[in-house]
Amino acid sequence: METTLLQRISESEWRIDPQGKMRVPAVLFASEELIREMDAKVYEQIVNVASLPGIQKAAYAMPDAHWGYGFPIGGVAAFDPDEGGVVSAGGVGFDISCGVRTLLTGLKAGDLPPIQHSLADALYRHIPAGVGSHGLLNFSDQELDEMLAGGAQWALRLGYGTAADLERTEEHGTMAGAQPDAVSDFAKNRQRREMGTLGSGNHYLEVQKVVAIFDQPSAEAFGIHPGDVVVSIHCGSRGLGHQIGTEFLRDMVAQAAEYGIELPDRELACAPIRSRIGEKYLGAMRAAINCALANRQIITQLVRRAFAEVAPQAELTVLYDVSHNTCKVEEHKVNGHSKQVFIHRKGATRAFGPNHPEVPEALRATGQPVLIGGTMGTASYILVGTSEGEARSFSSSCHGAGRQMSRHQAIKHWRGRQLIDELASRGILIRSPSARGVAEEAPGAYKDVTAVVEASEKAGLSRRVARLEPLICIKG
Repeated sequence: METTLLQRISESEWRIDPQGKMRVPAVLFASEELIREMDAKVYEQIVNVASLPGIQKAAYAMPDAHWGYGFPIGGVAAFDPDEGGVVSAGGVGFDISCGVRTLLTGLKAGDLPPIQHSLADALYRHIPAGVGSHGLLNFSDQELDEMLAGGAQWALRLGYGTAADLERTEEHGTMAGAQPDAVSDFAKNRQRREMGTLGSGNHYLEVQKVVAIFDQPSAEAFGIHPGDVVVSIHCGSRGLGHQIGTEFLRDMVAQAAEYGIELPDRELACAPIRSRIGEKYLGAMRAAINCALANRQIITQLVRRAFAEVAPQAELTVLYDVSHNTCKVEEHKVNGHSKQVFIHRKGATRAFGPNHPEVPEALRATGQPVLIGGTMGTASYILVGTSEGEARSFSSSCHGAGRQMSRHQAIKHWRGRQLIDELASRGILIRSPSARGVAEEAPGAYKDVTAVVEASEKAGLSRRVARLEPLICIKG
């Protein structure tokens, strides 16, 4: 992206003043280097988002922003239903409630060498991964509806995990307002055998070591120390979420004119929050959030079973679980007044600061853990939300490294088997059913995750706590 298109506000903040049909400014948080690396489509898409009815303050793009469907991935926008605000299926994305859950293990990196291969094999055996992967679970229609209404709390009732897991899970494991009857039978059938699976694409399960601490007090509050081994699970609502996105995008496009909405891009399909289709989408989306929360809860217990086989001394506890593809009602200050707004975060992580009531009590004085996925060959990060981020970005931060190369381009540059061998020579074990999938997710296909989190920190959106590097990666 050309920097001449933007007004530079600071080292890590750029602005596009309202022009044409824009109702509010657009703000991009990134270093100059990251701005130059962004595809030009991000500019077009964030301007389009700033043109939607009822948008509040500004349309935001995170440092890892890249082209997406309608909204840029890394996009954040808030809408007020009292001002004709809309909800957009494209503003949530197809992988509804994709997110990261990080588990502490009580192990140290020095404990891993004798068991690393056997642990990788056990995890790969217990957690299905890949396109169309199926788990051992197969649910009836009634059970699917109960899952869509109950989320991780439903999974807990089936014996997956402990009550302590939910204390460290967004929404305490269950998203209120879910409407299973708003989800099509086809979407439900796609999910019937996919619970407890990672899926494909950029989803993964990683065993990681803590290699650096940046914020000692926050690290102490989170229970992480140099040399610790942790496990991160990155996945979402699988086929069900994708189907919900597909169906509602189609219907929102068809009904836009009925609500007097002029779409700058068909992919930006949306509907008034207070409309029949808007309310139905919100009910279905919330059901998909519960699907994702239940899925990560089930996978957590499968991880525990794998560790029990190889490292029974490990104690796997949840540090936190947070999504980065959602639309949620939150209270924020707009023009000096608190109001309830519908926050779309697509490829952006909620990042509440200290003393926020929705942060678990044990972490409240510190702030919410912000879990950032990197690549299987570089690093991931744990950040913490800041008070400053509330005013700057509706308490939102980056979500990962962000792609800089399409999957099609990636497979022209890398071969999966070669990558697996190269990473193994560095002590990183990859287990995947698809060599092509590994090539698509090559580390070089992504932006520099360190540059992304540093830009987030400099912009005041979140603060670095720890750097994690991979030891084992289970890929779809």
